[in-house]
Amino acid sequence: MPSIHRRAALSSLLGGVALTAFPGRSVLAQSNEDAAPLGREWAHMRWARGIENQRKADLGDGTYLNPIMSGDHPDPSILKDGDDYYMTFSSFESVPGIHIWHSRDLVNWQPVVAALTTNIGSVWAPELCKHGGRYYVYIPARYPEYRSSYVIWADAIEGPWSEPIDLKLPNWIDPGHIVGEDGKRYLFLSGGDRVRLTDDGLATDGELEHVYDPWRYPDDWIVEGFAPEGPKLMKRGEYFYMITAVGGTAGPPTGHMVIAARSRSIHGPWENCPHNPIVRTVSGAEKWWSRGHATLVEGPAGDWYMVYHGYENAYWSLGRQTLLDPVEWTEDGWFRARGGDLATPLPIPAGGQAGPHGMALSDDFSTDKFGIQWSFYDPQADEKSRLTRADGVLHMRAKGTAPSDCSPLTFVQGDQGYVLECEIEIDPSTVAGLILFYDRQLYAGLGFDPTRFVTHQYGIERGRPGHGYGSRMHIRLTNAFQNVYFDTSADGVTWRRFDRGMEVSGYNQNVRGGFMMLRPAIYAAGQGEARFRNFRYRAL
Repeated sequence: MPSIHRRAALSSLLGGVALTAFPGRSVLAQSNEDAAPLGREWAHMRWARGIENQRKADLGDGTYLNPIMSGDHPDPSILKDGDDYYMTFSSFESVPGIHIWHSRDLVNWQPVVAALTTNIGSVWAPELCKHGGRYYVYIPARYPEYRSSYVIWADAIEGPWSEPIDLKLPNWIDPGHIVGEDGKRYLFLSGGDRVRLTDDGLATDGELEHVYDPWRYPDDWIVEGFAPEGPKLMKRGEYFYMITAVGGTAGPPTGHMVIAARSRSIHGPWENCPHNPIVRTVSGAEKWWSRGHATLVEGPAGDWYMVYHGYENAYWSLGRQTLLDPVEWTEDGWFRARGGDLATPLPIPAGGQAGPHGMALSDDFSTDKFGIQWSFYDPQADEKSRLTRADGVLHMRAKGTAPSDCSPLTFVQGDQGYVLECEIEIDPSTVAGLILFYDRQLYAGLGFDPTRFVTHQYGIERGRPGHGYGSRMHIRLTNAFQNVYFDTSADGVTWRRFDRGMEVSGYNQNVRGGFMMLRPAIYAAGQGEARFRNFRYRAL
């Protein structure tokens, strides 16, 4: 992040003495970095900068600095398919979801497709795999009144992907696919359970079985809860290996961890690794918290890695981000992680082919980025009908009364600080604006109707001061390292600071639950429609 390392380091050395006390600097001057509430101890970390100044892992000197996928990319499931790697993540209430990304070096990733376009509830840890030339994603999903796991399939990774098929598994999450030595297909599930699949992989074939009792950490460790989940399986040599997450996904930074077990048969018995846990955050002073939910993957040159997720120290609001950790196989047939706390650069996997990373998050609405960038929050079946594009304008039909019930249009970003800007025009009975959206009960931002602003904070309206812009306004939202403030303009040239700012570091899983991140979003509520032009994103 620009310049924060110098100012933050000096501020730390001064024991918190304000920099404004130095001669030659106005006592009124204050930078975004000076005001940042958290994270100064990590301000020395320097990522490469890509599209729109977004941070990226590839440092351009043969090394990378985690995360490889910044922002909310939890529960990564990775597939090696020849020279290609594909990865997908939990998408929770966002539809389209199950976004699949592609890489040839494990560090630089490009979006391919959103494979799930039907709302089946909150989508948790998926499993992406390939069998018999066909691609599959196994997806646990839940509504309050109905829970199950589903499968979708495609003959090409780009799709078209099938509609979800219900596997009728109401009490389990986190499927992990494997083919046994018997040639049969199996899903391993949370809690050490397993079910056999039919040969086509589209239905279960038999009863649920309990097949594994996971290794348990010492009772005096500070964790969220046992919660064995995320089994990922692979065959190497004479052994099947099972990698499992225990300790709880969030909560204390030292909770989540990676453990391993192995067996010569898919039917067990399973031997726990004597070196468990393979990965664990041992101190809240580390850069990456709650590290877990790992999958082993072979690198382009035959070496090995794990992908797993973790929370960024001081930035819970960014959700769980995807990390890449090099792995070493030991003489006893086990493996160990070599990346340490992942706070320093590591060598890029050898033998791969680097490509561009990420995508532009600005949108002039001349092309359709729905699904690839934009997703609705918990949409109804016909939600997409609310959107039309014409001549560089996104028309959004209004719905509900506020962000809490209007299914905002959101996207994932991975920067600690950024600026959003958009020109918005509304009908007489419409309210629209820019927000940062966690869920229906927790969001922040600024909207307007033809006569008044609407200030959103903590998921409620905090004020409705008048304005003189009428039905058309430019709004700029700045998230300055978790301090949020707004500027407004009639022409997009001359700006006026809005007199309400807020701090949003607490908009996260440990406060609200739900496993989400604080996503940039646009919304339209009330009656009529809102028209959005020239949406711009720039990382600080």
